[in-house]
Amino acid sequence: MSERIAVRTCPLCEAGCGLEITLTTGDDGTEAVKRIRGDRDDVFSGGYICPKGSTLGHLHDDPDRLRQPVVRRDGEFVAVSWDEAFATIEAGLMPLLQEHGRDSCAIYLGNPGAHSLGPMLYNRSLITALGSRNRFSASTVDQRPKELSAGLMFGSVSVPVPDLDRTDFLLMLGANPHASNGSLCTAPDFPGRLDRIQERGGTIVVVDPRRSETAERADRHLAIRPGGDAHLLAAIANVLVTDGLADVGRLAEHTNALDDVVDALGPFTPERVETATGLDADTIRTLAHDVAAAPTAAVYGRIGTCTQEFGTLASWLVDIVNLLSGNLDRVGGAMFAKGAVGQPSTKGAPGTGRGIRIGRVTSRAGGRPESLGEFPVTALPEEIETPGDGQVRALITVAGNPVSSNPNSERLDAALGSLEFMVSIDPYINETTRHADVILPPPSALEKSHYDIALLNFAVHNVANYSPAVIDAPDDQPEEWEIILRLAGLLGGGGANTDIDAVDDQIAAAVLGSAVRDEHSSIHGRDPAELNEQLDGRRGPERLLDIMLRTGPYGDGFGTDPDGLSLAVLEANPHGVDLGALEADRVPDVLRTPSGKIEAFPDAMRADMDRFTASLDREADDMVLVGRRHVRSNNSWMHNVRVLTKGRNRCTLQVHPDDADRLGLRDGAPATVQSRVGEVSIDVEVTDGIRPGVVSIPHGFGQNLPGVQLRVAQEYRGVNTNVLTDELFYDEISGNIALNGVPVTVSPS
Repeated sequence: MSERIAVRTCPLCEAGCGLEITLTTGDDGTEAVKRIRGDRDDVFSGGYICPKGSTLGHLHDDPDRLRQPVVRRDGEFVAVSWDEAFATIEAGLMPLLQEHGRDSCAIYLGNPGAHSLGPMLYNRSLITALGSRNRFSASTVDQRPKELSAGLMFGSVSVPVPDLDRTDFLLMLGANPHASNGSLCTAPDFPGRLDRIQERGGTIVVVDPRRSETAERADRHLAIRPGGDAHLLAAIANVLVTDGLADVGRLAEHTNALDDVVDALGPFTPERVETATGLDADTIRTLAHDVAAAPTAAVYGRIGTCTQEFGTLASWLVDIVNLLSGNLDRVGGAMFAKGAVGQPSTKGAPGTGRGIRIGRVTSRAGGRPESLGEFPVTALPEEIETPGDGQVRALITVAGNPVSSNPNSERLDAALGSLEFMVSIDPYINETTRHADVILPPPSALEKSHYDIALLNFAVHNVANYSPAVIDAPDDQPEEWEIILRLAGLLGGGGANTDIDAVDDQIAAAVLGSAVRDEHSSIHGRDPAELNEQLDGRRGPERLLDIMLRTGPYGDGFGTDPDGLSLAVLEANPHGVDLGALEADRVPDVLRTPSGKIEAFPDAMRADMDRFTASLDREADDMVLVGRRHVRSNNSWMHNVRVLTKGRNRCTLQVHPDDADRLGLRDGAPATVQSRVGEVSIDVEVTDGIRPGVVSIPHGFGQNLPGVQLRVAQEYRGVNTNVLTDELFYDEISGNIALNGVPVTVSPS
């Protein structure tokens, strides 16, 4: 038996930690994972690893992971060949599209696709080939408000990230990085970076209805009322202005309509937001003064600020406070990353662009506006249920489990059960894919190459890190991108045995052609055929990645800069390439707005101000629900790994002792939680670590529906909190579901 060591980037969350994987080779030549630990030489993570990263071997070996396609026959899944699976799709889906039109099939893209090279580069081809307006993704149960606020303010989805390694004061809302690392803020060892802020004399303030793991270690914890984040941020902005603390600095000449923002936030004094936030005026005023007084400061808000009724306003106000306090685009403040593969903010003419538009079309049944080319997932059930032209009769899912992750999951579950045909690209038979007619399993994470195409565009330090596959996939296992392109070719009329290589060549030619036509590109005007010859015969994701690296902001320009980046450079540096700290003063070049300025008060925010202002006079609900995360959990992905689920029950209802006494709840005893749309029975955990009037259930549990084939997850006594979340309770600008602040009633079971 021999051993070898491979290094790669962990694909399980946004942190992007480097892993050192020790593999053994058996007598039959089969490799197995012996040990996984942090890669101490990784230029970004420096050896940090969380409990999830060490389980990639468990995921690879999981007996419940599908190794070949399955099709539904007489109500049961039967393993078939790849050819038979695609023939089944052609026979079942294409006639439906021909009879009812392309809009009769919807597509849903899940979160894991953002962590996988194939889907990131080829999902667009699948969407284009399908040709349906009914496009959905997990983004509208997660990050869409921040994407929109950044896009509308800066012209592209260039989200400012906190300069964790240099800031003196960090204000965090709706984030618990000790449990889930960062989000839209790629930072390996986020907890360690927080520790270092305090070690150098800085301050961390956490705003959260719970005394989370992060709040426990912060210098200050403000137990806000759920849904009050936008009100708190508006009041901070108000104080910065009225107390003469605002100082936009050099960005004043690059900003539109800031005076209009100040006028609109006039009613949001600390005294007026006390009811909405549950925080007293003096605390809010002191916080605003502390932000202004710090040598450098950054405000960071994430999942909790997005998944609420005013999610887009809260996301926008994060950067309004950063702007007013003089901390936007500044060392130690909120800064713009520069990803090596390039992004809209580094392409085209610097400082100007088309910006983004939202609400160009609305969904057929409910009139929900689109954003970034998608409808909110809250619209998916009604599109399936509502008869008429354009009714969704079929569905394609790619790496998604919407029955677990989407609101009013029982309604969505029933809707999926009524579909005429469903195809899933997924490694498991889970709550969603159990409804599929055909499941196409991708290779395991260890059998795929990796580069964080999207996530490194939100990194707190500029790096580039490519990982080849660690273990060879079986000969009959297509790569993930090949599965996607074969399905795209089928949908585009090429049949079940479409020529994948020809389609891939067309995609590569289009990417090269776009760069050649861009007069601001390093390869403008050059011969695409000559450039293609320099790609060393690469194909698939590696060819596209090489093009993007070589034409990106650090690229070699296909020989223009011999010291620049290429895929070959990354292959020669398996621990990654350090591209330097975040750069200040990127405004105005980073902007892609038509005006060439920061749009401080986008029309979408103006239109929602009346609703926002009216909310100041609302009475608080008696009991509301919020979610939570755990370091051993990642949505619903990781609950079939026994080493991560062992130990005490983590799927509990956290409730404050005062509420427990008032409602007759006992620690460890079951309680019934009811909302407008459903109810669950769950064990009570009495704790003073949660605000009175608030209960909390963790997200991603409850893999216990009939037909689910996840043996370890089914043993766990968890419940799906999305049985309670309400598809009619959402952020009106983005359509993003409000997972936090859901009104509920609680009683002993």
